[in-house]
Amino acid sequence: MTARPRVLYVTDLAYEAKGRRYCDEDIHLTSRLRADFDIALCHPGEAVALMDAFDAVVVRNSGPVLTHQEQYDAFRARALETGKPVHNQLTGKADMLGKQYLLDLTAAGYPVIPTVDRAEDLHRLPEAAGYVLKPKAGADSIGLRFVPRVESADLTGEVLAQPRVDFRYEVSFYFVDHDFQYALHAPRPDRRWALERYEPTAEDLDFAQRFIAWNDIEHGIQRVDACRTPEGGLLLVELEDLNPYLSLDLLDDATRDAFVDRFKKSLHGLLS
Repeated sequence: MTARPRVLYVTDLAYEAKGRRYCDEDIHLTSRLRADFDIALCHPGEAVALMDAFDAVVVRNSGPVLTHQEQYDAFRARALETGKPVHNQLTGKADMLGKQYLLDLTAAGYPVIPTVDRAEDLHRLPEAAGYVLKPKAGADSIGLRFVPRVESADLTGEVLAQPRVDFRYEVSFYFVDHDFQYALHAPRPDRRWALERYEPTAEDLDFAQRFIAWNDIEHGIQRVDACRTPEGGLLLVELEDLNPYLSLDLLDDATRDAFVDRFKKSLHGLLS
């Protein structure tokens, strides 16, 4: 009998997020993955001590890295040193490395909310009723500030500045590897996590696929967060490529089952 692959599933079941139940999602996912893999769950702080005994590591709802930065850095270094397969793959260029990608995408002309981090680049921001300051290493709105205008002193090299964009709604596109799975949107701008199913147009999917193609992940789960402007276009808000929450509880059974099957296929592909 061939041994089943052993997977260490990294999650913080106790993490409390506004409008989201991380623990429920990971309990459901691990219960389904057990059909194909031998699964053990662990807290992010325990990953380095346990990972060598497993064939692969899955990083899911582990909470903001800021809450366990030293342990995450040690895990990442150990995985890269040993070549341990990690899902999502550690080759990503977006949120798993901080917010630098927003600057890179702005400079490359992608449809992203304009972003700067230097006082000499402030002129590149459009006039707006207000601005957003966010740490490059931020996550889950930690350290986010709204200001009427950006001062040179606000930009220390570790802080990003963006205009506050007037938008109709936010929409998220969910991918496994490079395959689109489903989309959800928040019809009310003031209720980010009051999500409903969304049927994307071909233009919407072209928009989202540009960022998936830009990122260097072959095996992983990614979420493209965007906002719909009053003019009808989309602008990237974030490219979540570390541990995006999936809102699986909002899906119908057929869509959720298809997602889980595709996740299994991705993990098998990583291991092969």
